[in-house]
Amino acid sequence: ACSPPAPMKLRDTPSACPSMWRCLPCPPAELRLDLVLSSGQSFRWWESSPGAWTGVLGGRVWTLRQDGDRLWYTVYGEEDEHEEEKRGGRPAKAAKLDGAETDRILRDYFQLDVGLSALYRAWGAADPLFRKVADDFPGVRVLRQDPVECLFSFICTSNNHISRITAMIERLCQAFGRRLCCLDARPFHAFPSLSALTGPPSPCRYHCHLAMASSALMSLCCAPAGADAEARLRALGFGYRAKFISGSARAIAEGLGTEGLRQLRTAPYAEARKVLCALPGVGAKVADCVCLSSLDKAEAVPVDTHVWHIARQRYGVALGGKSMTPRAYQEIGDFFRGLWGPRAGWAQAV
Repeated sequence: ACSPPAPMKLRDTPSACPSMWRCLPCPPAELRLDLVLSSGQSFRWWESSPGAWTGVLGGRVWTLRQDGDRLWYTVYGEEDEHEEEKRGGRPAKAAKLDGAETDRILRDYFQLDVGLSALYRAWGAADPLFRKVADDFPGVRVLRQDPVECLFSFICTSNNHISRITAMIERLCQAFGRRLCCLDARPFHAFPSLSALTGPPSPCRYHCHLAMASSALMSLCCAPAGADAEARLRALGFGYRAKFISGSARAIAEGLGTEGLRQLRTAPYAEARKVLCALPGVGAKVADCVCLSSLDKAEAVPVDTHVWHIARQRYGVALGGKSMTPRAYQEIGDFFRGLWGPRAGWAQAV
């Protein structure tokens, strides 16, 4: 068996290794990493040291931090690149992405071309309640995530809370995703591809060298190639969500495909929502989360029981019944779209 590569060191701050960091202009009023990355939009980020956030984006591992009006970031090479460089050879792929490309990836992910301060002013002018809370929560943006990652992450959110969802997504990535690197003995994996979620498990190239927290993950690692994806997910503790993940993966693979899912970005909101709601385990709220956070539907307003109660109690939206019916869900979304305008989903995030 091959031994795992030596772990790389986590880079906490630009001062420790300035040549490995880049920065973008970005004042806190336009982005607050601590509010955005811990808010339940994405589940791949970890506060690796105070003010520093490490996670996976675009098949690479990044550490981000803010200093005044600058957003600093560093991108780690993959293990095979790292090992090849230590031997003095040329890596198969460039160890560093081009700086202009990493800038573009980050600007796209945080949608930094959208001016947030002007939106806050507009929402505050239209809504006294928004104006009252906005000062306490500056820089809350909606991420633009990969649609596959976003969809399967939010399928895991039903009847769940952020810390448990984060742990589930980590297990999903360890079991089905490509290993990227190891930082200070912590392994990082890419989010699984659609084919990984529908096909046999990836070879256990490094998994058997990990300190496995659960025997279920070990048995998954060494599962036979024909093992059923749903059964493997159940072994990982996904419960009833296992059926939804494997079912939606098959439905997309046999229908839209990964590219077709991404092309929903150009479809009308109602059409994209309808396509998503036809997938196993995807209801109106999950569909709206995916529309908002990965398919460029800024008008999508995810409505959970908290938003329902806020609409009734704080905004006086009169809706009958003691539960949130499909009609009530639609009416609440329409109410906030009327109040906040075409980026209502962004206002709801605040």
